[in-house]
Amino acid sequence: MNKVYVLDACALIASLTKEKGAEKVEAVYDEVAAGKASVVVNIINLLEVYYDDYRLRGKESADKMVEVIKAFPTTVIAEISNDIFAEAGRLKASYKISLADSFALAQTKVLNGTLLTSDHHEFDIIEAKEPINFLWIR
Repeated sequence: MNKVYVLDACALIASLTKEKGAEKVEAVYDEVAAGKASVVVNIINLLEVYYDDYRLRGKESADKMVEVIKAFPTTVIAEISNDIFAEAGRLKASYKISLADSFALAQTKVLNGTLLTSDHHEFDIIEAKEPINFLWIR
């Protein structure tokens, strides 16, 4: 079975802006190209990237950025299943994390995937307590 990677907002941003950690995201896409993995992003996490770019650069830039992301070999999961809904709610209630982070974590756990992130300040405690796989990009 192929490995599933889930991107959070910081992994998407690192990849788009070529900041530190982008090389680890690119290595994951190399696995995708070799047919060994797939990459997904929850629509809530894509929204997080969109609104950040919109706030900083405006609508045109944010719209273009989403089109670039959609051109990646990445599946955008727009439907919130009951499993994701319940798990995101549990995680949000249990930890001091953003709503978007709760969706990235829930998506990863339900898919038995690996979350690409750099958010140590939010996720280190979760990594120690939850059966969720992380790939730290920095």
